[in-house]
Amino acid sequence: MTQAIASVLPIGDSSPEVVWFGPYCSVVERKRNGTKQVFVGGTLVGQFDPADRDRGARNVYVVTLAKEPTIHLGQLAAAFGISEEYLRQLRRLEEANGLGAVLKSAAGGRWRITENQRRELHALFATGVSVSEATRRQKRGKKRLSRATVSRERQRWAANRNGEQLAAPVAAAMSTVAEQLLLFPTSAPAPSDTTRGNDDVNTATVEASSAAVNEHVGATTDEPATVAASSAAVNEHVGATTDEPATVAASSVAVDEHVGATITLGSRPVIGGAVVQHVGTWMMMAMAARDGLHEEIAAHGGSGDAMRIAIDATLAALAVGERTVEGVRRVATPTATKLMRSDRAPAATTIRTRLWEFAKTHAAELMTAMTQRYLDAARSDDGEPAVFYVDNHLRRYTGKHTVRKGWRMQDRRAVPGTSDYYVHDEDGRPMFRFDVPSHDSLTSWLPRIAARLREALGPSEKIVLVFDRAGSFSEQLAKLRDAGFDFVAYERKPYVLADASAFDRTVTIRGEKYELGEPRRKNLGKGRGRVRRILMRSPEGKQINVLAISALPAERLVGILLGREAKDDPSGRWRQENAFRHGVERWGQNQLDGRKVEPVPAGTIIPNPRRRRIERALAIARADEGSAHYALAGLAPGDDEGRARIEADLAEAIWRRVHYELLRPLIPKHAPVEETELAGKLVRHTGQLKIVVDTIRIVCANVEADLADLIAPYLRKPREAKKVIANVFAAPGRVDVTTDEIRVRLAPAANRSERAAIQRLLTKVTAMQLTLPGDADRRPLRFELQPS
Repeated sequence: MTQAIASVLPIGDSSPEVVWFGPYCSVVERKRNGTKQVFVGGTLVGQFDPADRDRGARNVYVVTLAKEPTIHLGQLAAAFGISEEYLRQLRRLEEANGLGAVLKSAAGGRWRITENQRRELHALFATGVSVSEATRRQKRGKKRLSRATVSRERQRWAANRNGEQLAAPVAAAMSTVAEQLLLFPTSAPAPSDTTRGNDDVNTATVEASSAAVNEHVGATTDEPATVAASSAAVNEHVGATTDEPATVAASSVAVDEHVGATITLGSRPVIGGAVVQHVGTWMMMAMAARDGLHEEIAAHGGSGDAMRIAIDATLAALAVGERTVEGVRRVATPTATKLMRSDRAPAATTIRTRLWEFAKTHAAELMTAMTQRYLDAARSDDGEPAVFYVDNHLRRYTGKHTVRKGWRMQDRRAVPGTSDYYVHDEDGRPMFRFDVPSHDSLTSWLPRIAARLREALGPSEKIVLVFDRAGSFSEQLAKLRDAGFDFVAYERKPYVLADASAFDRTVTIRGEKYELGEPRRKNLGKGRGRVRRILMRSPEGKQINVLAISALPAERLVGILLGREAKDDPSGRWRQENAFRHGVERWGQNQLDGRKVEPVPAGTIIPNPRRRRIERALAIARADEGSAHYALAGLAPGDDEGRARIEADLAEAIWRRVHYELLRPLIPKHAPVEETELAGKLVRHTGQLKIVVDTIRIVCANVEADLADLIAPYLRKPREAKKVIANVFAAPGRVDVTTDEIRVRLAPAANRSERAAIQRLLTKVTAMQLTLPGDADRRPLRFELQPS
């Protein structure tokens, strides 16, 4: 099975991204920007850019790591892209002159300075004395140093201090490797070479070490296909290839041999710590619990500490940007037990098992319950209608199975995958989704989605549906109107271009002036009645027609569809398009998640592949016939040999055209799957596990949007609010636990203005009185910033 996966997914291309140089120690190359990240014991201790002219950070990391006796120096040099001789020179230089010598070379030539003078100057520099003042304060004598020499020594002293700051995380991480070995006693890979020589390393030993460490600090990838390939590569070690409980349970035993993870997860109380990595994800967990995620899962049979830990681990992985359940490996740091409040760091297979057991029977119920909660929150209390955007998004499939194809606008062709119909509110927040493996049209799903919204909001709530031209068919518009729904959508072409007299006013849309008019209503034909038609003309003279059923003013309807007045205000139907893109890049909504498939039921009508091939062959035959006629018309007189050849090609093309034209009526365009060549081959993904994971993704997206709305007014660049929130989620911090509260002091990556905005955000979040799910004492969380 591994060979079959490898033929589709580039597993081999992802392995060079991670280079191991010792137990739990690796260098990971990010393909997106070319930077390299250094991981020690599951902790990111730093990163460097190989293309950067400043090699100081890289030199400090490699010299500090070389002091660890279990690390093979040859593998260390290869991982950092330097020669063994250069590594030897760096080590000798650091032994003689300290870390500053490898961080920044001395400017200028040599200068003579005694050790006593150096100690004297360093003591002055430590107290904040300037170069000029240090030159003046030198002890009187014949060998007083010049100001230039003092200045160079000041630079060297500063470089040494910077080197110590860079080396501190590396040394701290190396000291935790022993703790990691205690947490996972069976996973410790043996050192590659205890002699630390430069001989070749035993390949089998290195591969075994990589397989064991993969569960903790495995390679991170950027593309969905590569992530799937990485998962398949891991499955080769742990034996997990499907979502079936028996298979997953069997794979968990295999995982136990490497990482010590078991299906049973025990809860533990909240424990403080000086440094807890990714503790910013507690904000995500607490707000997800506030939105009712944990409560709904418990109400539908997902109770227990193990399920709570699985949900929190998934939330943490998504919050730090991993996009999949397998991303829990990235939060399996030495402080993971404190973060998850569990007796051990849960493995990815354990999490998938828990979610799958729940999803088998309760996936749809969970999605429905969370949808009801979010739709209740979207209910309007000021008399305004509730606005919802509806559109589909094709999720591509690149695996080995045969699934139905759907049209993907970005590729301008049909590709294998599943169409997901999403519903977003007016602010672009996802409400719920339907997965449609058969790729049904928007017109067939609009009535079902409208009925779901009516069921959730009640008969008295005014609902406005917003969609694109794919739903603007007369029959469908009439059905929505008769069912009591308002809508606004673009009119499909062709339509008559109006003259200037049809536009009687202007409207501002995202900073541009549009002419606006509503001269007459649109007749849907065949006795279906009429709907509103709003005409607009852009500054470039392009006419846009909008169809609507609503009592709202035309300006308001145009603002809902195209956008509001402010140029920088992200509004209109494009908010849903932006939400699609953000959902893919940030939350991984295009991930497959569940790999279990089932045959397409017998009797399912599908496009006939044979008819499609005949249509294509007929088009080619007609093109060849036309080309032959064109060649004959341009043939020079007297070229009998060329004429005979072209006439032969023409006759062959005519024969093929006639053959396919006679054959085409005998082959139906659509047929039951069992009557086509795809019988026994066409499958579809069951989707239960993905429904659960996507529900968690929807919760994460709404939590992120809530926090972004809180922090945006205080940022210089409000559009970067979600980027700042992502940094807050990934932040480490200090945790202090008392009987009355849990105090979290975060240390996020941020500049000065962002820190001020984050401080205001944390004050507001603290005022919410959030509690961690599973905390028996329900102590409120108090978030603060660590002093800079």
